[in-house]
Amino acid sequence: MAAKTNSPPAPAANKPKVDQATVLRRHAEEEYAHELAALAAVDDKPKPPNWNLSPWAVKQYLLGGTLADGTTITPKYVGNERLIEIAVATLATDRALLLYGVPGTAKSWVSEHLAAAISGNSTLLVQGTAGTDESALRYGWNYARLLAEGPSEAAMTESPMLRAMATGTICRVEELTRIPSEVQDTLITILSEKSLPVPELNTEVQAQRGFNVIATANNRDRGVNELSSALMRRFNTVVLPVPDNLEDEVEIVRSRSEQLGRALELPAEAPALEEVRRVVTVFRELRDGLTDDGKTKLKSPSGTLSAAEAISVVNSGTAMAAFYGDGKLNARDLASGITGAIVKDPVQDRLVWQEYLQTVVKERDGWGDFYRACREAL
Repeated sequence: MAAKTNSPPAPAANKPKVDQATVLRRHAEEEYAHELAALAAVDDKPKPPNWNLSPWAVKQYLLGGTLADGTTITPKYVGNERLIEIAVATLATDRALLLYGVPGTAKSWVSEHLAAAISGNSTLLVQGTAGTDESALRYGWNYARLLAEGPSEAAMTESPMLRAMATGTICRVEELTRIPSEVQDTLITILSEKSLPVPELNTEVQAQRGFNVIATANNRDRGVNELSSALMRRFNTVVLPVPDNLEDEVEIVRSRSEQLGRALELPAEAPALEEVRRVVTVFRELRDGLTDDGKTKLKSPSGTLSAAEAISVVNSGTAMAAFYGDGKLNARDLASGITGAIVKDPVQDRLVWQEYLQTVVKERDGWGDFYRACREAL
């Protein structure tokens, strides 16, 4: 068993093969397999133990670029490249990585792509919730066999963390601060000793080279389940901020919306750049509490209005255009989606949105159609 021998678990012989052409959302290592292969072919830089790519190639995969053979690597993250360098370098050490920031700043997205580039497997994932227990981070039991045979290797069930330790790969922990504090602390021994005791069998799992953990948490959850200082010391924290400028955020929303449209096979044209710019402008101004020209102070709604939510608004509008419009995204297609994203509190947020429409959107040149559509959607 992997828990005792630390040998990689054998693939399940009866695991059904999945037609990747019909999968709604492919894993990063499958969606971008050609890019990872192209990088591996030219990667002659030093690699940490058990890494598929060198830190140089991992950074290239995340930030994008063009290889010497002409292969285009699409950017997975648009922002400060130093943050990606710090994240990648952290994973090459014995410290775990915590990606931190407001909701919608691509923490999970970056986590998935880092695991795909480093280990070739982004599926070893623990989803943090209030109901997450220790078995999700350590191991569980097949209770039928446990009752029949008592504690045994055959009765154990591997957690994603245990499998990552045994195979020397990356394990991802999503929404770490949503996990109860006493369960969070299960990670302390794993991250400091690089081993997982199995007292029921009088043995342990020792992590193989290449093992590490990427956790994500958002600062809106501060105070839900605070991380202990002992656990925080085991992580190197990288804060992923909202995009620095309008153009970066527009590019993020445009490119991701196009990808989703293709994956969903929506019978519509790619989102018009001008409509994407409108959505991003509205979100940035309300988020910052200030118009783009710096002349008018605004009230901010209760929601986060992140790039991820802007992508959702554009994607929803594209579906409206495809099935109930002429296939071209316009203000009317976007109105209900953007209103729903902004108005979370039916009283306070509604007043904020109405005031913004009246004082900013109505007076903005070329935005008359957007103003009328959003007023109708309220």
